Amino acid sequence: MLMTDPARISDLEAAVRRLPRGSAIVFRAFGSRDAVRQGRALAAIARRCGLVLLAGADPALALAIGARGVHLPERLAHRAGQLRRARPGWIVTAAAHDERAVRRALAAGADAVLLSPVFESRSPSAGRPLGPIRFAALVRRAKGPVYALGGINPETARRLAGSGAAGLAAVEALSGP
Repeated sequence: MLMTDPARISDLEAAVRRLPRGSAIVFRAFGSRDAVRQGRALAAIARRCGLVLLAGADPALALAIGARGVHLPERLAHRAGQLRRARPGWIVTAAAHDERAVRRALAAGADAVLLSPVFESRSPSAGRPLGPIRFAALVRRAKGPVYALGGINPETARRLAGSGAAGLAAVEALSGP
């Protein structure tokens, strides 16, 4: 998965083209006036490359750009079931920062949860990292898919793979081409 961030990804379209087939992109527009144009360009690349595009926190943007669903911030995770009922074909994911939020998001109907931060992260919203052992324990107790977010790179992904967190996938914020 790729979480978009205009401050950390200089060439978003190039970064998206490098993703392996089947990857997901969470397009976070952050109120950009150019969001629909940029989102439609990403949607076209996603279709050609076999990628899944989700709009961050904005169901109207998801509809406008032809995204396959939406990614909700933790504070809106309770809306997951409502969105899935309104748009049965959509994928709805949610952010979480602790085990309670993971449980709430999955119970509300999220298809998957992105849990952060797992490792030290430069993200302005990152708190104290969970670490691979706590993350693995949480994944084992979860009643649905939980993805790692925060400080994920090739080295930390290997640490997660060795932690016993079955079925997890890492989310990577790329810093450019």
